Amino acid sequence: MKTDVVVIGSGVGGLSCAALLARYGFDVIVCESHSIPGGAAHAFERNGFKFDSGPSLYSGLSYSPSANPLRQVLDAIGSGLPCVTYDTWGCCLPEADFDTTVGAEQFCEVLMRLRGEDAVREWRQLQRIMEPLASAATAIPSAALRFDWGAVKTMGRFAPSLARYTGNVLKLTGPFSKIMDGVVKDPFIQNWLNLLCFLLSGLPADGTSAAEVAFMFADWYRPGVQLDYPIGGSGALVDALVKGLERHGGKLMLGAHVEQVLVEGGRAVGVRLRDGKEIRAQRAVISGTSVWDTLKLLPEKAVPEKFRNQRQATPECDSFMHLHLGIDAQGLSANLACHYIVVNNWELGITAPQNVVLISIPSILDPSLAPPGKHVIHAYTPGNEPYALWQGMDRKSPEYAQQKRLRAEVMWQALERIIPDIRLRCEVTLVGTPLTHERFLRRDRGSYGPAIKAGVGMFPGPSTPLPGFMCCGDSTFPGIGLPAVAASGMIAANTLASVQQHSAMLQDIGCV
Repeated sequence: MKTDVVVIGSGVGGLSCAALLARYGFDVIVCESHSIPGGAAHAFERNGFKFDSGPSLYSGLSYSPSANPLRQVLDAIGSGLPCVTYDTWGCCLPEADFDTTVGAEQFCEVLMRLRGEDAVREWRQLQRIMEPLASAATAIPSAALRFDWGAVKTMGRFAPSLARYTGNVLKLTGPFSKIMDGVVKDPFIQNWLNLLCFLLSGLPADGTSAAEVAFMFADWYRPGVQLDYPIGGSGALVDALVKGLERHGGKLMLGAHVEQVLVEGGRAVGVRLRDGKEIRAQRAVISGTSVWDTLKLLPEKAVPEKFRNQRQATPECDSFMHLHLGIDAQGLSANLACHYIVVNNWELGITAPQNVVLISIPSILDPSLAPPGKHVIHAYTPGNEPYALWQGMDRKSPEYAQQKRLRAEVMWQALERIIPDIRLRCEVTLVGTPLTHERFLRRDRGSYGPAIKAGVGMFPGPSTPLPGFMCCGDSTFPGIGLPAVAASGMIAANTLASVQQHSAMLQDIGCV
């Protein structure tokens, strides 16, 4: 079988890359090992309950033009994504339980109640400092980025707007803590910002780039801001990318496990599947898998040893525990929020195992996700579950079952702060572990993604020393959420496209 480009993995990064390449006119085949597309964002169904396996907090998807790279991809490939909008989420913190909204003012009210006027002044001062940084972070749309000299033209048209923020651009390259520590002294605000940074990058403020936080401030604290939830959940998002891929002539192959990248004459020329079949790629092979899993696909001498060692040494975030529940919703409060963040103890540190639990009840916004009178719930410990606790365990053993019960308890306790009788309401109960992540998502050690600290290391981008071989996904662009992986996919696709094709796409989606 022959094609122009083979993309390994149908995560959001790989699908974004492949769909945009197809839009540019390339013949593209996406090879997905799983029976379901979407990678960490895939959806699945049990007994009429439709679950998101991963991401659950979205913004910037319900309007265009948007600074969200994922919305830019959807616009470029002509895929709609109907969303429900909302603005409130719940917090269960050591200080208090409260609801908060995106936008600047309501959080100031929370601060006034919890910490007083001095905390409000600090927050407002931080907002003033972040405003020009947020403008600088969004001055060049992600859709304009590419990794070759053509970037001079595609990015150059935004130079005048970026020039207004020249003095702030350097501040964006360092860790956010350098900005935060100069303004914020209140411990609650420091803890809050470290929490937001952890959710953005898997690292606290001293490891999260100021650019990532500036982007969040631009998105979450602008006037009239709303959060989004795709109708149909993350499965609808994945479907929109797949439909865009196929509408433009691309092909998705499920159950197609890539065993090895084919290298001939010092160049990547295709892939070999587990069943022995080969797919030849005339232009490029692009890996959307993690940095560690990508290395496993390359023949030993395909890349320099120094490159292999550097990539292998990339620090990684810990893994997850997941609790997927289908529950009877009869008699529940009408004031339940779609999302909750639970923090058990600030003093342990925001990255401490089982210290943070995230909860999503998306059927509150989209009742189609559950049977009538029911709710779907996804609770998880985000990137703070040590793989070492699970390494080598037999998934069929009593010891594994017992450990699942013990390590899931923190999620049950978090849910009981919101729905006290949650255990009595369950009709479907599924517990996922780092071994689940490792097996079904093909994630090395079940990792959430790279833990590359701002100011210490650099995300490598799409290029590699092996001609014809590129990368996209969470190991190539700062951040570990959907915007970051979508941006990585766009950059890889743009780099293969001509400057003329790229410029026409920017025109079509209203970026110029």
